[in-house]
Amino acid sequence: MVSKRKLSKSDAHGDSLIAELPQTKKPRISCKEKTSAQDGVVENDSVFVQLLKMAGVTLNAGERQNDIAVDQATFQKKLCQTLRKHPFHPHVVQEFVSGLESHIKDRDQFRNCLLPCAPVRGEGTRNLVHSYCESLIKLLLGIETLQPAVITLLLEKLPEFFFDTVGTFGTNFPRLIVNQFKWLDRILDSKDLAMKLMQMVNVSPLPIQHDIITSLPEILEDSQQSEVAREVSQLLKQDTRLTVPILDALSSLDLDAGLLAEVRQSAMIIVPAVKLEDLPVVVKFILNDIKAVDAVEVISALRKNLDLSSCILPLQIIRSSQNKLKSQPQMSSSTSQVSSSQNCVKLLFDVIKLAVRFQKGISEAWIKAIENAVSASDHKVLDLIVLLLIHATNAKSRKQVEKLLRNKIQLGFVPEQLLQSAFRNHSLVIKDFFPSILSLAQIFLHSPDTCVVSFGSCMYKQAFEAFDSYCQQEVMSALVTHICGGNDVEVDISLNVLTDLVALHTSSLMRYATFVKNILDYTEKLNPQQIRKLFYILGELAFSQSQEDSYIQDDMHMVIRKWLSSTVPKYKQIGIIGAITMVGSMAAKRRQEDGCSLEKSQQSEEHCRQLSILLDLVSYCCEQSPEALALYYDELANLIEKQKGNLDLQILDRIGKNVLEDFSSDFVVDLTPAVDGVHLFPVKPLYNLDEEESQGTIVINLLPLLSQNWLGQSVDEPGTKNQGKKIVSPECLSPSFRLLRLYTTERNSGNMEEIDALLGCPLYLTDLEIEGKLDSLAEQERKFLCSLLFHALNWFREVVNAFCQQQDLEMKGKVLTRLQNITELQNLMGKCLAGSPGYIPSPAIFDCEALEAAPTISAVVPVKKKKTGGKKQKSEGSKDSSADHSQMDENPDGNQPETETTQVEKDSSERKAEIPLMQLQSYRAFFRELDLEVFSILHCGLLTKSILDSEMNTEAREVVQLGPAELAFLLDDLCQKLEHVLVPATAKRAPFLKGKGCRNIGFSHLCQKSSQEVAQCAVELLKPLCNHMENMHNYFQALITENHGVMDGPRVNIQEHQLMSSCYQQLLQVFHLLFAWSGFAQRENGDLLRSALKVLADRLKPGETEFLLLEELISESFHYLLNFQHSVPNFQCALTLTQLLIVIAEKPVASWKKDKIASLAKQFVCQSWVQPSGMREKGSQFNDTLNSLLCIYMEHTDNILKAVEEISSVGVPELVKSAKDGYSSSYPTLTRQTFPIFFQVMIAQLESSVRNIPAGKPSDSSEVQLEKLLHWNMAVRDFHILVNLVKVFDSRPVLSVCLKYGRLFVEAFLKLAMPLLDYSFKKHREDVQSLLKTLQLSTRQLHHMCGHSKIHQDIGLTNHVPLLKKSLEQFVYRVKAMLAFNHCQEAFWVGILKNRDLQGEEILSQHSEESDPGEGVSLLPREDPAEKESDVSGSEDGSEPKHDDDESSE
Repeated sequence: MVSKRKLSKSDAHGDSLIAELPQTKKPRISCKEKTSAQDGVVENDSVFVQLLKMAGVTLNAGERQNDIAVDQATFQKKLCQTLRKHPFHPHVVQEFVSGLESHIKDRDQFRNCLLPCAPVRGEGTRNLVHSYCESLIKLLLGIETLQPAVITLLLEKLPEFFFDTVGTFGTNFPRLIVNQFKWLDRILDSKDLAMKLMQMVNVSPLPIQHDIITSLPEILEDSQQSEVAREVSQLLKQDTRLTVPILDALSSLDLDAGLLAEVRQSAMIIVPAVKLEDLPVVVKFILNDIKAVDAVEVISALRKNLDLSSCILPLQIIRSSQNKLKSQPQMSSSTSQVSSSQNCVKLLFDVIKLAVRFQKGISEAWIKAIENAVSASDHKVLDLIVLLLIHATNAKSRKQVEKLLRNKIQLGFVPEQLLQSAFRNHSLVIKDFFPSILSLAQIFLHSPDTCVVSFGSCMYKQAFEAFDSYCQQEVMSALVTHICGGNDVEVDISLNVLTDLVALHTSSLMRYATFVKNILDYTEKLNPQQIRKLFYILGELAFSQSQEDSYIQDDMHMVIRKWLSSTVPKYKQIGIIGAITMVGSMAAKRRQEDGCSLEKSQQSEEHCRQLSILLDLVSYCCEQSPEALALYYDELANLIEKQKGNLDLQILDRIGKNVLEDFSSDFVVDLTPAVDGVHLFPVKPLYNLDEEESQGTIVINLLPLLSQNWLGQSVDEPGTKNQGKKIVSPECLSPSFRLLRLYTTERNSGNMEEIDALLGCPLYLTDLEIEGKLDSLAEQERKFLCSLLFHALNWFREVVNAFCQQQDLEMKGKVLTRLQNITELQNLMGKCLAGSPGYIPSPAIFDCEALEAAPTISAVVPVKKKKTGGKKQKSEGSKDSSADHSQMDENPDGNQPETETTQVEKDSSERKAEIPLMQLQSYRAFFRELDLEVFSILHCGLLTKSILDSEMNTEAREVVQLGPAELAFLLDDLCQKLEHVLVPATAKRAPFLKGKGCRNIGFSHLCQKSSQEVAQCAVELLKPLCNHMENMHNYFQALITENHGVMDGPRVNIQEHQLMSSCYQQLLQVFHLLFAWSGFAQRENGDLLRSALKVLADRLKPGETEFLLLEELISESFHYLLNFQHSVPNFQCALTLTQLLIVIAEKPVASWKKDKIASLAKQFVCQSWVQPSGMREKGSQFNDTLNSLLCIYMEHTDNILKAVEEISSVGVPELVKSAKDGYSSSYPTLTRQTFPIFFQVMIAQLESSVRNIPAGKPSDSSEVQLEKLLHWNMAVRDFHILVNLVKVFDSRPVLSVCLKYGRLFVEAFLKLAMPLLDYSFKKHREDVQSLLKTLQLSTRQLHHMCGHSKIHQDIGLTNHVPLLKKSLEQFVYRVKAMLAFNHCQEAFWVGILKNRDLQGEEILSQHSEESDPGEGVSLLPREDPAEKESDVSGSEDGSEPKHDDDESSE
């Protein structure tokens, strides 16, 4: 009944509709006229309005949204039933749609239909309507009968809004229309809708295209996604403006693997050209859903195309215009643009961060991609930031990141400039990784490699400069922790960072001054150079303009007073250094304030008063300690030198007045015929260069002063010592003079006329003709004589330091004479030290701990006394000792050269003179340091004895030229200095149980210069060094020509030959140390490198090198140095020249340079090296040199296998046929003593080369397989030859090397060659059989070596046996697997092999039933009896195959 009533109502309503149906198209205008112009309900009698009203929706006009009074599902159900049950069903739908079309002609009404409906809640319907309702259009799309027509209507309506401009608060009709299609429960014809949408995309403007494409994933059904995705991907190639929406849509669509790879490739291509704001979306798509197999390839391509330089320019613009922005408001748009760019970069790394965190394998792929980059140019800022990101995000990959970054830094691929660029341009991004930056910096500072340590320090510095106060505090805390930790390298680098920061950011660092001040509690762990840096930092903070009355000043005064008053030398030393460094800060401060105002003038007077008090305090505390007073003088001298031109003149005059008075009264007297007083030796003035000036000559009162000091007397009258007078000691002579000359130079603008008399004045010494008299002296007298010589030497060294840069010809001649005096005294000192075992001189360097010097001598001297042979070998191996050795040889009054004496005489002479001279490096703490300026003397020419002969004494004063001994002395010191500064500390083996400061002894002044300054000085010396090296070349060329090509001719002056050889070696070493400096890899030193190379290139092409490219300069320099190959006098020089050429060629290496180096190394190895005495070179140093040259030859030759075969097949047989002490005619350096070196290098290089042969692949062509087989065939043949050589040369070192590298070769064969044999066996069966047959013979010999090792019970050899046995067993089963893979199991059978020794004799102590896994294996078919017999020779009972458990043997 209910249904009937409902039906009757509907029928009645339907009757009314029927009457109106013919008129439905007329009243469209009238309907609109009936609606109110104001906001209100749309009232008319159209089917559309009435049916909606019946279903529960009321249409509103104006700004009001449509109202819905029922639930959405209820509305759709009612409307659907009404339309379906209507008697005019099909037509009523059309009328309804027509009514909708008419209604939405009004823009406001259309907007209301597109916006969500507003729920109407009455008393009875409060809980029936949901708080959010869909739009009317979307509700109608959910009704199946209406959906097709409504979709068509909306798509037809869309073009009306193509060119509408949407205001700030306007309605975006196209976006609202497209949104109606999203998330529909069901689409009747999804294919048709997709087609229409894509058609609309093709004709729509860009914004509408953007909206449609981004909405596709929410519109399409799953079945349509793949087809539409392919169609959309085509748009990516047509219009890059749609990149972002297309990739955004595709990332949400279901793509097949092929299409995904294709689209990813298209996206990868456009990465370099895409806008910065679109970059995050593109990268997100590329990184989305990467398979592990493709990850490395995809990431590598992304690395290559992704360049962050596009966002650097805006950042630089904003930084350069930050000051302008404050006064120009109109530039705010530029600020927002830069801010947007920074945000885009941050978004980009957020995308990468999400991928790293949530996608497995992305971290490893990034790391692998960066690891695969093989040159510095391949590395970008992106790589560094990504590594920091991975380190901060993925805890599991941190160790891997640290290792990779460390390796890249060591190789120079990630320079500090890259780090600086990252901080400068992307600090906003990097700040998020600050904990990782801090962690990495701390780890890098613990590294033994200087490059890594420097990089870590740069991270600290950049973090402090770029980040906020919290990060700065953490950086300061970490630096202070490093300093207080006590590790010398960490302390030095941390103090250097603080020094740079205090110079650049004094005000920022002031906030953390308390951190720095706390380091004062740990000064006991610091060496003098570090204490200087610490007090410099504190001084800059304490006396900065904003901190006049800083509490730091008070603390510094307190600790300095405490240390100065201490009786412990270490603390007094710290007090002196700290006080003088503080004086420097105060004096420099006063200089800045001069002449400004009355107030500042008063402040300056106060500073002057404080300085005077402090200097008086230090002077008073040092009076009773000669060493403390000498340190005081040295520190004041360092202060004047460092603050050159920046030191307050009043303070300078006060210092100078005191030192001038003290020096004149303490050390200088008038020259008199007789000297009063009691002395240990007769006083005699020596080394007077001003003998023609008889009147008014002064003399250095050395011997009387030392004698009084030695006898316990004072220079002053008795009883004055207790009256507080200072003690005058000869230890203060050199420091006092250094201070005096630096004061004079500073005060008189370089003019030294006031003190030039000290250059030529004599010294009060004694008769130094001690030949044969030394043994008659008492022990105390010998020690006194040694002390006298040390003080005289140090005086001359300081005199040379002072006057080395004088341009007057007479002064130059005197300086060279003083250099000659130094070499003579060194020769004399060697004899005295030999006769005074256990003697420890008084120190000449006072800023090092006393305990650092004494153990060196106490450890060295007894060894010299007891065991001369071992020390001689050690000294020969030291490149730093050769100059001293040469100086001894030059002394005509000394012992004859060892080449002209018998062995007994040679040992005796070494015991007396040679060994102490070789150990002069151990006395470095007792010699005054030479300044770098001294090496300007190298600009003088070279004189040799053979040129001067007897006229040397007269001509040497007229011609300002160096002698060989003086040249050797200077080059030796230059080598030491360059090695100390330019060679990283980790590259040198630290002495066992040495004090932590021992490395810096003798380099105090040098350590105050940077490595760049030292390198600059060395480059400036290149021209004179080239002159000297060309002189050496000409000398030895003339010598060879004169003696018809031999070095041991009768006309060779052995002493001069040795001296010139030493100079040649030192010259080559200087060149090598300079060009091997790692600092040349830094960009800021590029011009310095170019200048150095230009000097060398100019020697070949004078005046033509100005505009040459760097590569051309390198080539010319290489050729210039290559010309010296024919004149090298000994094997060590040959190695140094080769290493120098390698260093030059590495910038960068070209193939022709590599060939030249290989050819040169082979030439030197094939050369007979004979000493001037006629004996062949030999010994441990020769062996080390030979090993290095052989390795260089093998590493640079283009065919290692051919080189190995040539030596083993040609050189070794010649050696076997030669006499017992003979050598190979093709390789004269190959003797029975050097064979182990040749053998080790050959087998090691052979094993290394086969590891570079690519493994076989199934995809390899037949030609490629054959090429690899030939390569392996040659390698196995070489291996077989080398292994068989053990039968002839069966020494323990050869056996050990063969067992070790034999296993490694077999392992490489299993890993790389067996896959090749798997796939090439069928095509190249005979080649494979021959290869395995040859290798089988080698493994059999390896088995014999294992048996030999066990018989002799040699633990060193038997340690290799288990691993070798395992590899041999794996070889057997791998061959079996290969044959099975190729269906040739019948070709494999195993026999029983007895254990034998090296000569093939059976080992009777072993049970013959045991078999060996690697031997007795036949790799030929059984039906070939002839080959079977030959293949199993040495096997027993080869007819029975064996299995795994039966094949093990011991």
